[in-house]
Amino acid sequence: MKHATAATLDRLEPLLESIRGIGGLKEKSRGCFYRGSKSFLHFHEDPEGLFADVREWDDFRRLPVNTAPQREALISMVQSLLEIK
Repeated sequence: MKHATAATLDRLEPLLESIRGIGGLKEKSRGCFYRGSKSFLHFHEDPEGLFADVREWDDFRRLPVNTAPQREALISMVQSLLEIK
């Protein structure tokens, strides 16, 4: 599974804008968000669709982000994880 290309990130721009609005994250490169000094969220693409990898504790959890409900679930998860210190 490869990292999302610029064209794919263009398709995800509304989602990226929502993530940028959450706060607590720094976008070091387009679509790659950090929490402090650690990678927190980035995107992948493959023939099965688009996916987000979100750091949940010490590991990444892969979530599909192909539909509006999936994207809303990602936003909710990010907000919840950022509330945990």
